[in-house]
Amino acid sequence: MNNPSTGVLSPAELEGALRKIGHERYHNRHPFHRLLHTGALTLGQVQAWALNRYCYQAAIPRKDAALISRVTDRSLRREWVHRILDHDGWGEKEGGIDRWLVLTDSLGLDRDYVVSQRGVLPATVFAVEAYVDFVARHSPVVAVASCLTELFAPDIHRERIAGMLENYPFISESVLVYFRRRLDQAPRDAEFALDYVKRNARTQSEQQGVLDALTFKCNVLWAQLDALYAAYVSPGTIPPGAFDPSELPCLR
Repeated sequence: MNNPSTGVLSPAELEGALRKIGHERYHNRHPFHRLLHTGALTLGQVQAWALNRYCYQAAIPRKDAALISRVTDRSLRREWVHRILDHDGWGEKEGGIDRWLVLTDSLGLDRDYVVSQRGVLPATVFAVEAYVDFVARHSPVVAVASCLTELFAPDIHRERIAGMLENYPFISESVLVYFRRRLDQAPRDAEFALDYVKRNARTQSEQQGVLDALTFKCNVLWAQLDALYAAYVSPGTIPPGAFDPSELPCLR
């Protein structure tokens, strides 16, 4: 129960408050995702989404390295380092970034162009770098809390897999391997992060910090979709230098 003298939430109450934020703010509610999952987008609009999302995917290992650099708890570092390997891969084993490039390859985007991120929307870059900076500047418990959007990721991945397979002839099962893999990884990672936050956010200030962190992360994801919607859906004003589906040089 909430301690009335300190305002500190119980672990269960803190979890409930975090889940409420996700229910209200997670980007599955964004209109762009509804268009994506129902087959309402053109190939060019799907390309734009995959290209811009690559910017976010590629930044995840940097975000996690920034978190690790602030951590003095060896057990947390040992647990967290697998997230970098999950995305970057190691040895001959591919990671999430490789699997995302399978998707962009299948959509007809040149791999060098995708990796260069030259065509990424300016707002996407700002949002992604704001996230990396946030994690680098805040305490471990707050930084860990910013990753708790993973609590809500499996549902959107399942919706995306079903919707894209059903509605887009240019999408096949083999190119959605990134999302299939995250159905296993995200719950594992979210369970650890949630437990860590519940155990280590002990004061009212710390608890408010983790709630604000999750809100911030939801805003980061939402802002990326706002940028996509404004550039490629309505009113469709593509910033100079950003990916333009009508220009063939960026296509294979």
